[in-house]
Formats: sequence, structure tokens, C-alpha cells
Amino acid sequence: MAVPEPVSKPVFRVLGIDPGTRVAGWGVIDVRGSKASLVSAAAIRTRADSVPGRLAELHAALVAVVAEWKPACVAIETPYFGRNANSALVVGMARGIAVLTAAEAGLPVHEYPPATIKKAVVGRGGASKEQVGAMVRVILGLREVPKPADVTDALAIALTHIHRAGAHPGSPVTSPATRRGGPVGRRGGSPSRSRS
Repeated sequence: MAVPEPVSKPVFRVLGIDPGTRVAGWGVIDVRGSKASLVSAAAIRTRADSVPGRLAELHAALVAVVAEWKPACVAIETPYFGRNANSALVVGMARGIAVLTAAEAGLPVHEYPPATIKKAVVGRGGASKEQVGAMVRVILGLREVPKPADVTDALAIALTHIHRAGAHPGSPVTSPATRRGGPVGRRGGSPSRSRS
């Protein structure tokens, strides 16, 4: 009697984006069953002097990322409106470019506020950036925290979507900590390809 070969679980790919006009982080995470692993991540650094020029560069770079890595969906951080209204406006423009890029590719967009991201990754909405970076490293099984911080944030955003929505129907990414309401994910493997 022939023994059937084990069926490999499908991979679901999420692109996380931390929008910015001068530096924007992005990270691609693959999910297979309950394991999340880093595929690639990098920072986009624009060079134009004007805001319109930087937005055009950002759009072109994100289009290239989507075309190369072919994610199933995009997760973006919602802007935090602090005291500096001008900064919030510019970041909002960068977020609009990220949403536009996803829409052009026909990809669903999921948005999460900073406190939700911190709670999903660390287990506490008031966690520091250092704590978020440390947990991203542990969850993805990396040797060190990804840099710059924009890249770490992008990966945290992607992990938040995996935690909140499930990788795909019937196969959420969970761990004992997640079931207790704590941080997301299981420790994954090392990146198959990483660009920073």
C-alpha cells in the first residue's frame, strides 16, 4: 500500500509598510501554517528635494517591491497625529502612496494604529521601540534586530496583521502566548533573502 506524501501547507505572503517620505520601511513575511519567516526587508531612502519628488520616488520603489515579491495583502500603520501637524500631513501623504500602490496591484490593505501593533507584537500597547524590535527578532528567529527602525516597524506591522486577521482562512498564526492574549507568532526560520 502506497503511503501518501504529506501535503504541504500553502504559503501566505504579507507585505508590511512603515510609510515615510524620506525613509520608508518595508518587510515581506511568509506564513506557512503557524510559522512566520522573513523573506526580505529594506528601507527606501528618497533623494528628491521636494515632497512631490520624494512621493514619486516612494511610489516607484513600492511598485517595484510589490512586483518582485508578489504579496497577497498589504499592512500599513495608521498615522499618529502628534503635536507636529506638518509632519503628520507629510506622513499621511506617504501613507496615501502606499495605499495607492496596493490598490493599483489589486491588493487588500489593512491598517493598524501604533498601540495595536505594539500590543500584538509585545503584548503591551505602551511598549518601547526597543521592545518591539527585540520581539520581532525573536518571533522571526533572526540573529539581530533589523535596521533601520523603519524596517523593524514594517515587519511588526506585517506580524500584527498575521496575528489579528490570521494568515489565511482556517490557518491563523498562533502560539501559546497568542492564545493567552500575548505577543504574536512562533519563532520562524532565518530569512531566505534579505536586503537592507
